[in-house]
Amino acid sequence: MRLSKFLAAFLLPSLLLLGAPTPQQQSVTAHRALDFLLASKFSEFAQLLTPAASQKLTPDFLREHVGLEIQNFGKVEGIDAPVLAKQSSYDLVSFPVRFSKTTVNIQFTMDESGHVAGLYFRTPQAPLPTTWTRPAYSKPEMFRERLVTVGSDEWKLGGTLSVPVGKGPFPAVVLVHGPGPADRDESIAASRIFADLAEGLASRGIAVLRYDKRTQTYSSQFSSMVYTLQQETIEDAVRALALLRTQPEVDPKRVFILGHSLGGYAIPRIARQDGKLAGAVLFAANARPIEVISVAQTESMLAAKGGPSPAEAKRLELMKTEAARVHSLTPGPNNPQILLGLPVEYFLDLKNYDPVASARQLSLPILVLQGGRDFQVTKADFDLWKTGLENSKNVRFHNYPTLNHLFISGDGPSSLAEYGKGGNVSAAVIDDLAGFITSTGKSS
Repeated sequence: MRLSKFLAAFLLPSLLLLGAPTPQQQSVTAHRALDFLLASKFSEFAQLLTPAASQKLTPDFLREHVGLEIQNFGKVEGIDAPVLAKQSSYDLVSFPVRFSKTTVNIQFTMDESGHVAGLYFRTPQAPLPTTWTRPAYSKPEMFRERLVTVGSDEWKLGGTLSVPVGKGPFPAVVLVHGPGPADRDESIAASRIFADLAEGLASRGIAVLRYDKRTQTYSSQFSSMVYTLQQETIEDAVRALALLRTQPEVDPKRVFILGHSLGGYAIPRIARQDGKLAGAVLFAANARPIEVISVAQTESMLAAKGGPSPAEAKRLELMKTEAARVHSLTPGPNNPQILLGLPVEYFLDLKNYDPVASARQLSLPILVLQGGRDFQVTKADFDLWKTGLENSKNVRFHNYPTLNHLFISGDGPSSLAEYGKGGNVSAAVIDDLAGFITSTGKSS
């Protein structure tokens, strides 16, 4: 049985929501959503979605994809009691539905406003996702956390500042997300890698600021506006650095930045705009252009599953065609509005951007970290950073053979399915980060 995943991971930040529904209320709403889905009432189902989820799970999409798949399961013969679980700030409500041909667990991901944020079909053998577990290297008695706000205009963002217990001032670091909408913990399935980093480093005497990404908090606005990497990532990172320097426990001369994936790709621009960084960490940062790495990631995922289906092969060819159009883009009125899911202005802004060459112009200390099992940002990117920066005395490199894109340990080839198993950022990574930050720019 082939089950598809229809999951919208664009969720409103929990700090903006009041009066969160109880698990029982979430179950009632989820059961209503299930009834609409099974009755093919897709417009009614869409009314229960979060604004961000409704951008993907449109009535037409539900009818043409989800509805057809449900028809293949056969006639509904029974619905068993839901199974409930918690994942970060979200409630998971999973209904075992007995069809004439098979049994499928239909899971709804509910946000704290009581709306449906995601839809997922699971086999009966597939359990609900495991939940995040605090890593052993986190010592809650060694740090305190408080809520902060990054920015003060219409794009202000909620954040969390983790501060070591004791007498400061402490070195500090801002964490910058990868691509797509993300919360302050950079929650991906059962992992929360920014929470791992924040608690691990704060336990080691380093203050950490993490914040919700703009494309998540303001997902509805971004779905209808033209934007570039500046609005998606850079502007908020610069604001977060400025905020961190004003905190009384922080040494303003020892403020660092860590960029994961796309966040690392953006660091040379962030560093240039900020102008005061004590150092930077490229955390599985891509060196190749976005359009190139997007195609490579898709090919890798399809190869891992034994090759593409005819429909997947067709979508891959379309992706390659769009990537080729990105390469040939020039400013002008004849360009398409969207390529590879991003505004064409996004790619035009990056047309002549070479992150490696830009990083080579920086005089600050840089630590480049890479997981050896990373199938998203691979050795090809790591080698580009090494080749381009190997003559820079201020740059260090470290490759971890057993770690994936989330810097979580595992065996064999990594995949998206592995992310659902959860886990924590490797303790060795925390050690290396702490060593780099505490030893860099330290007063004598």
